[in-house]
Amino acid sequence: MNSSTFSVEKIDAPLGAVVLGIDLTQPLDTTTLNALRQTWLQHQLLVFPAQAMSITDLERFAHGMGPYGEDPYFEAMPGHPHVAQVRREADEKTRIFAEAWHSDWSFMPSPPAATVLLGSIIPPHGGNTLFANQYAAWDALPGDVKTRLRDAMGIHSARRGYSKDGAYGEKDRESGRSMAIKYDDSALKTQLQPIARVHPETGRIALYVSPGYTLGIEGWPETESDEMMMYLFQHQARPEFVYSHRWSTDMLLMWDNRCLIHAATGGYEGHRRLLHRITIAERR
Repeated sequence: MNSSTFSVEKIDAPLGAVVLGIDLTQPLDTTTLNALRQTWLQHQLLVFPAQAMSITDLERFAHGMGPYGEDPYFEAMPGHPHVAQVRREADEKTRIFAEAWHSDWSFMPSPPAATVLLGSIIPPHGGNTLFANQYAAWDALPGDVKTRLRDAMGIHSARRGYSKDGAYGEKDRESGRSMAIKYDDSALKTQLQPIARVHPETGRIALYVSPGYTLGIEGWPETESDEMMMYLFQHQARPEFVYSHRWSTDMLLMWDNRCLIHAATGGYEGHRRLLHRITIAERR
């Protein structure tokens, strides 16, 4: 095992830090992995530049940070059951994947703790990933709104994206998307999640809704629920909570789905883009 001291440079943004002086192509010892995890909990997003990792390296690092999670609507790479490719070919005309704000798989009974994403082929421009700090979003809500929402439950579902009629459903598949997405009727199910979600490791409250997956508020009249959802969706992505991340080749990101939402952007038409992704479940 490789024992590594590393340095951390906070990003000038509402979240995130760059980790330097570490080689993720080598196995890391438990002390280093635990130190990285604590750094991640502190900053919500870690950026590891210049990591020329193989898929096996990616798997080893991800599994060192927590148990593998599920990716219910992605087809895994052959021989790598926990790795999905986020890909777009140079001539592809489909809508940008994951351009709505979301926290990964928040519609699951136990949503994932983290996502790791390795930039394998990065276009020369465009393709930034946006992140928004939901600790800060919750803290900035007016007191009366916090009171109304503190015990409220959001209704989460994958239907907007992964049902037959969803954004990545039957019509999307026919449009020629290169990414291996599988839609399914299971996307019509719903799952309740606390809107004021207490982070299981830090104890801090984060706003836990998103336009990608949250349909409304359990038990609220429809009009009242819709009005609150629109307010929260606008509030949670205010510029003072957002960091726009610029990718480079061989860069690895790890973010906390329990206190961040994220969204993809385009702007790289005519260029191929390929990232490799692993979802990390909660530690038990």
